[in-house]
Amino acid sequence: MSEMIFYERVVALSDQAHAALKVRPAKNFAYAAKTNSVPLLAGEFFDCAREYPIVFARSAAGVLPAALLGLRENENLYVDAAGKWDARYIPAFVRRYPFVPGKGAQGELLVCIDEASPCFDHSEGDALFADGKPTPQLEHAIKFLSEFHQAAAATEALGQRLEELGLLRQADSVAQLNDGSQFRLNGLNVVDETKLRALDRDTVQELFANGSLAVIYAHLMSLGNLAALVDRLSRRDARGKPPQRP
Repeated sequence: MSEMIFYERVVALSDQAHAALKVRPAKNFAYAAKTNSVPLLAGEFFDCAREYPIVFARSAAGVLPAALLGLRENENLYVDAAGKWDARYIPAFVRRYPFVPGKGAQGELLVCIDEASPCFDHSEGDALFADGKPTPQLEHAIKFLSEFHQAAAATEALGQRLEELGLLRQADSVAQLNDGSQFRLNGLNVVDETKLRALDRDTVQELFANGSLAVIYAHLMSLGNLAALVDRLSRRDARGKPPQRP
């Protein structure tokens, strides 16, 4: 899972190069329609656990949590044909679009944008700069990205601790659709409940005190949504088939 999923041309926002740029809300979520998973923040687990299966993926950046949105490549089962998101909670990774946090040479936060996004225009929308200074619209985006950036660091620490404790196991499984067809889910990592129960008292106290234990149980609860995801795929495939001849 790349940090730049559904971003096409990311550049750092500049008060000079983008002085006249305006932004307007995305008309729909079509930009995320071909994304079958998105990174999650640890603070989102409680909301996401009610909607999506939460899994862990290993990458160059370490162990990162993700919301599973589909069972096939390039398919998001939560975005319908009209681009509407069919769930009560939308992950922050999706909501931050068309902005994205970046890192400067000294590790400082950079506000970046997807220049290819139709959300940006020079004639319609809300201005990003006024007299060379960020407008309230841009200030709001900066605040959101700053909070996202900080929460991402805490999320990375969670993944690192789970790895150190050896709590993750690969959970390959087979999903069977209503029509009998099957999908094999490979490369998914989940917390091993047996190893979790075997932790010593001091480690359990540590995880409880810093909030990680509650997050872990939210993740385990979310795995029940895998069956609902399979049902979504079955319904989508059924709608796409031509009617049977009498």
